[in-house]
Amino acid sequence: MATEWDVGPRLAARLTYVLKRALLDLEDLHAEYLAEVGVSGRELGVLLLLDSKGPESQQETARRLGVDRTTMVALLDGLEAKGLVARRADAADRRRNVLELTDAGQTALERAVHASDEAERQLLAGLDDAESARLRTLLTRLAPDRTKH
Repeated sequence: MATEWDVGPRLAARLTYVLKRALLDLEDLHAEYLAEVGVSGRELGVLLLLDSKGPESQQETARRLGVDRTTMVALLDGLEAKGLVARRADAADRRRNVLELTDAGQTALERAVHASDEAERQLLAGLDDAESARLRTLLTRLAPDRTKH
């Protein structure tokens, strides 16, 4: 009996398909677990970046995340409306906006990280700890942080 995901052996064996399926499953889990925190997976990415990099320009944040300008503005509008991120004009260059986490943003970040960790645990439930660590290591080698270059 064919199912929605019965794509045949040739497609099912393709790395692109397997990675996409895993990503879709993880996005669904993130949506479920992050819903109670009130942030999306993409918003969590912004919060995590600002937490690790400190106040940063809107343009630089978008570049680091690989997000286009329009999408970044929408993400920041949402985070700002929730009181999680503050935008202010850069004192050195008033044409630039600088972003920083608010106190509420820091609190939401901690809750969201916990929820995200649980989503990842659910996705990786079929792997033992060593396999999960190995998967992360291999994926990191395949997709290095390109912002460092």
